[in-house]
Formats: sequence, structure tokens, C-alpha cells
Amino acid sequence: MFFTNLNGQLFVAPTEMDVLTPEQRRKTMAAVKSRDTKPELTVRRLLHAAGYRFRLHRKDLPGKPDIVLPKFRTVVFVHGCFWHQHVSCKAAARPTSKQDYWQAKLDRNIERDIANQNKLLELGWKVLVLWECEIKSPDAILKRVEEVCSLV
Repeated sequence: MFFTNLNGQLFVAPTEMDVLTPEQRRKTMAAVKSRDTKPELTVRRLLHAAGYRFRLHRKDLPGKPDIVLPKFRTVVFVHGCFWHQHVSCKAAARPTSKQDYWQAKLDRNIERDIANQNKLLELGWKVLVLWECEIKSPDAILKRVEEVCSLV
């Protein structure tokens, strides 16, 4: 079945209705960033203000961690609750449309996260995962970073 959007462009109707046109969906998905996200910037500002010095997105480490604290041999991943499926978080609810697609995609993200974290541990790095929903509590974040960095 074919439809015309507001611009007069013809498109094929998806098997499951999407409330956005294909062009709107493309723009929305293109706007999703993988680095320099608001939660990541918040954590970086917090760590810097606390005196921590770090590197960003080191390509030579598995998973290109968001923040690398070389002095403490610690990496920090700032995960979005939806994209990385934070357990028991409301923001991690899976979409009800195109369930096969989302199931596979989000499961791959989880598998890749686990594999990268295991590789980092094998290389002798300490791994800390901070979730988007946790960023609202700066004191708790600093406490977790201090705990991980103080581990011998």
C-alpha cells in the first residue's frame, strides 16, 4: 500500500504503522549521538571538577570507552538506559513496533557491551558503567568513581 506524505512524496506503508514519515524517522535517528551526549558531558564536568584527569574515547581500547582514567587504569562507560537496556529502568522499555528488529538490535548492544567489558578486564582495566538515569545524583557518581579507582 502506498501513501503520500505532506511534501507529496510517495512512500510504502510499513507493515506496522509508524507515527513518523520515513524522512522524519531518518532525521530523528541521525540525531542520536554516540559521543558527547548530555549525560557524558555531565559526568566529564563532574570528574574534572573533582580533580580527575582523563582521556576520551580511546580507540585502542575495546569498546572505545567514553572516559579513560589512565592513572587509575579505569574506564568509564556512560550508557543510555534505552540503547544499553538498563535492567529495571523505565527508560529501557522496548518499543512495541518492529519488535523483531528492536529485539535483535538491543540484544546485540548488550552482547557487545559484555564482550568489550570482559576484554577490558582481561587487559587489566577496571570498568565502571554509569547509567543515564543515575547521572542525576552527582555525589553518588563521585563515590562510585572513587571506590573503583581506589581498588588495587
